[in-house]
Amino acid sequence: MNFSDNFFKKIEKKTNVNKETILSLANKLQQGNMKDEETIKEVINDLSKMTGREVSEEKQQKIIDAIVNDKVPNNIDKMLDK
Repeated sequence: MNFSDNFFKKIEKKTNVNKETILSLANKLQQGNMKDEETIKEVINDLSKMTGREVSEEKQQKIIDAIVNDKVPNNIDKMLDK
């Protein structure tokens, strides 16, 4: 998947996380097992720290369940337009 600079600018504007940090996290995701709950928890915690937003245990479990069960939308960039 090839994202445009515009996509990264939208994310940075909403999260204050720069492109390099996003790409570093993406690399970590590619190397990790995204069906492993511990890997997903680690990524959620990293994102939480990067953005300064706390993620409740309940929300964390919902995210994990969505990822493990392939319920993540394919058009994630459209979610940023909201």
